[in-house]
Amino acid sequence: MEQQQLFFSSDISSQKPNTIRNKSTDCPFCRTEDLEGILEREGNIIWLMNKYPTLKDAHQTVIIETDECTSDMRHYSTSHMRNLMRFCLTKWQEVEATGSYQSVILFKNHGPYSGGSISHPHLQIIGMKDVDYHQNITMANFEGTNVFTHKGVELTVSAYPIIGFTEFNLLVSADKPSDTFPDMLQVLVRYILDGFHKACNSFNLFFYRFNDKIICKAIPRFVVSPLFVGYKIPQVLMDKELIRMTKDLSALYSAYARSENP
Repeated sequence: MEQQQLFFSSDISSQKPNTIRNKSTDCPFCRTEDLEGILEREGNIIWLMNKYPTLKDAHQTVIIETDECTSDMRHYSTSHMRNLMRFCLTKWQEVEATGSYQSVILFKNHGPYSGGSISHPHLQIIGMKDVDYHQNITMANFEGTNVFTHKGVELTVSAYPIIGFTEFNLLVSADKPSDTFPDMLQVLVRYILDGFHKACNSFNLFFYRFNDKIICKAIPRFVVSPLFVGYKIPQVLMDKELIRMTKDLSALYSAYARSENP
């Protein structure tokens, strides 16, 4: 099978501001009065065209999550987290429904090792005319150790990860992505940044549609292993480390479930 590729413009990329590497750079998402190409607003959530479309044959948009530049998903109120996820999933589906793209991706970068350039919290929706991500991924990439299941939302740790080490997956029916989905995602983000590893300050979220499910893969990010870069060999945790992590997460989610019914 021919390898799918996206064509990247380094000229456009060189024009992008970078507030992750350079803290003195003005944040373009804070100056809402200067934003162009706004598609929709809902409170302080803004969906707009990407000002720096670095990819050829792609429809690139950004969702600004909040007007608080230094905040992140850990600190959102429950209502804001739910509204944000509802908004993102709806806009993702709307772009898919146009039928103009081979596939549409929804994802988030957070932190210096995530591949992002703007620290202000945001997600991206990209419609790709010639690339179908389903050809690169299988359901096996989301299956593995079941950590917790609650109200139709399942959390797993991948037995066969895409890039390696630890990949968390939240799976829910595409017909009923209830508020439990963003609630459990927020618990997971807090764990990644505050409990997973003392050196972890970065993660990615990737969203997929597979087999009538919406899936969010959350990946703590560090420097990428050379074994993956050079040989595409992913690495996974030893059993004892996986058991410890599963127990920690199960305790967190059990506390969350109890808090719903005090």
